[in-house]
Amino acid sequence: MAALNLIPKHVLLSESESKKVIKKLDIPVEKLPKISETDPQAKAINAKAGSIIEVSREDPTGKYSQYRYVVN
Repeated sequence: MAALNLIPKHVLLSESESKKVIKKLDIPVEKLPKISETDPQAKAINAKAGSIIEVSREDPTGKYSQYRYVVN
């Protein structure tokens, strides 16, 4: 039986990718949902305050990306 992975994929965006996301969403970075840099997933990808993380989820209806702003 395959292991069930309930943790969605977390990817640390580069500075240029972050700028593209903010431009596409047309919101200030501070308005993104936040994630602490001490969160286990943020620590696993070495995310620091001020970074943006893409959280990818997939279900039977499609694939979804959400973004989190890393804070202290």
